[in-house]
Amino acid sequence: MSKDIKINKGLDIKLVGAAEQTTSKAVLSNVYAINLDDFHGITPKMLLKEGEEIKAGEALFYNKNNEDMLFVSPVSGELIEIERGARRRILTLRILADKEQETIANVILDVEKASKEDIKAYLLKSGCWPFIVQRPYSVIADPDANPKAIFVSGLVTAPLAADPDYVLQGKEKELQAAITALGKLTPGKVHVSVEKSSKSPLAELTGIELHKVSGPHPAGLVGTQINKIDPINKGETVWTISPQDLVIIGEMLLTGKFNPQRTVALVGSSVKKPQYYTTKIGTEISTFLYASGVKEERFRVINGDVLTGSKTRQDGHLGFYNNTVSCIPEGDDYEFFGWNKPVFDKVSTTRALTFSWLQPDKKYDLDTNTNGEHRAFVVTGIYEKVFPMDIYPLQLLKACMVQDLDEMEQLGLYEVAPEDFSLTEFICISKQPHQQIIREGLDLLQKEIG
Repeated sequence: MSKDIKINKGLDIKLVGAAEQTTSKAVLSNVYAINLDDFHGITPKMLLKEGEEIKAGEALFYNKNNEDMLFVSPVSGELIEIERGARRRILTLRILADKEQETIANVILDVEKASKEDIKAYLLKSGCWPFIVQRPYSVIADPDANPKAIFVSGLVTAPLAADPDYVLQGKEKELQAAITALGKLTPGKVHVSVEKSSKSPLAELTGIELHKVSGPHPAGLVGTQINKIDPINKGETVWTISPQDLVIIGEMLLTGKFNPQRTVALVGSSVKKPQYYTTKIGTEISTFLYASGVKEERFRVINGDVLTGSKTRQDGHLGFYNNTVSCIPEGDDYEFFGWNKPVFDKVSTTRALTFSWLQPDKKYDLDTNTNGEHRAFVVTGIYEKVFPMDIYPLQLLKACMVQDLDEMEQLGLYEVAPEDFSLTEFICISKQPHQQIIREGLDLLQKEIG
């Protein structure tokens, strides 16, 4: 029996360049990279030195604050570079892949008979634990925490993001194995959300509480679903995990091997043939970017969707958690008197000089231009029109900026992650970096209170 959730507030940003539901195999990458920025708050301690050989699934480093939490290599090969920044902070690890891949084999765990502690130890040792993210703070889950529930969002509403219903086809066994294991890690429920009208493989799983969700973006964000299903109060913890990461965990449980395969959606108006590619975490984006062809010389590659992803180079590497690569035109041109004339080719939540409301089904070819400059917050009430959580977004942003811990707590910072503010950042007429503000607020709250 499913429970329906309808989200009324939000904004669907319809862009040109959605991926066709065809999948090709990406060219094998020569070099794979692990970006340590993907693991926010983790202090790595290396287990290997430059020049040493490693097998796929073998540990590269561990978390200084929890030595049992291992981070493993996606491929076998040679660790050719440990890139460091200020104060010798590790930034990126690069591995030159072997032509013949070798993967270490772990003992296969009987999930049905395994205890909570057995599953936890297995996921930590195998390198699958980093796929589990906790709230509050939006960091890798603390293995010692006791989450009141676990949430999986099988609904995607972000612009051009990979369609989980398509990429999960044929992965029912892996999904079920992962859900069965995760169900033993919480005394509460495993909540799974799918699109109301879809036929998702997630909807057929056992051991879950199913929710059918409808509405505009951000209905697909797990934070929105948590807020509507079981909000987080002070002192409580919930864990979240994405569907494709469930598949990796499930395959590890069923086969004993770490297979970091990703089905990636290459999307955006700068791509000639947007489609899906099968590849691995950390691969060179160029191995599938140019296979689809690009329309122009100057475009931006975004690791993730256009709202929450990070800018990367064309020869950059696929992020640890990403299953979408977006390519849109670089918008660094100045539009003369752009603020003082009617606009027909941009998305807006207001009707002042913009006419997107006249064509609700139109798809837009947007670039990276912010169409404005950074300035003080202007109180307009537009954030509340697209922010469906029971939180005052503007007040919370201001509390984070002035580092008022009491206000941050009372206004609901425990419930949110930076991605929950990606839409308010997109429509912000003050051009404030909402996601960065929330990230800094969460870091401060964790340092002082957590």
